[in-house]
Amino acid sequence: MNFSNSLIQWYLQNKRDLPWRKTNHPYAIWLSEIMLQQTRVAQGMPYYFAFTAAFPTVEDLAKSDEETVLKLWQGLGYYSRARNLHATAKYIAFECGGKFPDTYNELKALKGVGDYTAAAIASIAFGVPVPVVDGNVYRVLSRYFGVETDISSPKAKKEFFALADSLLPKDKASEFNQAMMEFGALQCVPKNPNCKICIFNGSCAALQMKKVDTLPVKLKKAKVVPRYFNYLIVKDKNGNAIVQKRTAKGIWHNLYEFPLLETSSLTDYEATYALIEKWNFGFTISNIKPLHPEVIVHKLSHQHLNIRFWEVETEDEVSQALNPEAIMKFPFPIVIHNFMERLWQNEQKSSIFENY
Repeated sequence: MNFSNSLIQWYLQNKRDLPWRKTNHPYAIWLSEIMLQQTRVAQGMPYYFAFTAAFPTVEDLAKSDEETVLKLWQGLGYYSRARNLHATAKYIAFECGGKFPDTYNELKALKGVGDYTAAAIASIAFGVPVPVVDGNVYRVLSRYFGVETDISSPKAKKEFFALADSLLPKDKASEFNQAMMEFGALQCVPKNPNCKICIFNGSCAALQMKKVDTLPVKLKKAKVVPRYFNYLIVKDKNGNAIVQKRTAKGIWHNLYEFPLLETSSLTDYEATYALIEKWNFGFTISNIKPLHPEVIVHKLSHQHLNIRFWEVETEDEVSQALNPEAIMKFPFPIVIHNFMERLWQNEQKSSIFENY
């Protein structure tokens, strides 16, 4: 248990002062863990404060509508987390009387809660002795013990879970799990860790074998698919625009966007003009123009979106069009939200997007 005791002592001396560590209430732990899935602490912190201010309890979150939740989540990415968060809040509040399950298996059955998140909530909120296994844990254990199993292989999770479980002090599950995560986040970082100041530099297998840079082993790489989006910002006689909700499954489900023309490849201006002119808007187009000179590349985990925004002007009044102030209240993908802010700020200063 030298490894475990040393790790916990390191944690107690070096842990960051994070708001969710000042309580063992399952709502705070659950909220933070969902937000920090695939998100850095620095990025997630403002969202955590915003959510706890808007929804102090799980009942408050449950009573909110999904669009409000998505708007607060805007910019944090992986929006299915927000939808699952809201669905689980309603289940906890309305089906469980506001009380979170206190076992690992019951927590794992909640929507949006997988093995890692269930273990984190169970151990931190309820002291259940079950280990967490995430990217940080893979890295720390593979380096310290010299484990060369490919972490993307089917057997990896079971192997690392068993190793972490063998190290877990049953009466200190919360401290140990948080120590593992914190050590991977602060000390045993993915690239260029400072091994000279590491408490394990005398016993780390990777350091002794000069394999710090090659562990953990991960052979499988996710395939990245390029997509080509042309967003059509209608500007009617009143300066209003059309927005629509993405209802299809896939990225940005239930967020809003402008009418979308997706192509199979990056088309030149002339070809795109022709495609837009054929669009059945239901009004007469008076002018079409691109709103920025370069393609905006927005990188998601498995997709790279190549985005252009086009202004489509009409002298008609479009009945379903909304003014910018109303549009900005809807939840949008952050790449669209940021573009709209720049677009309409510039429009107030000069002609539309002249200075972009």
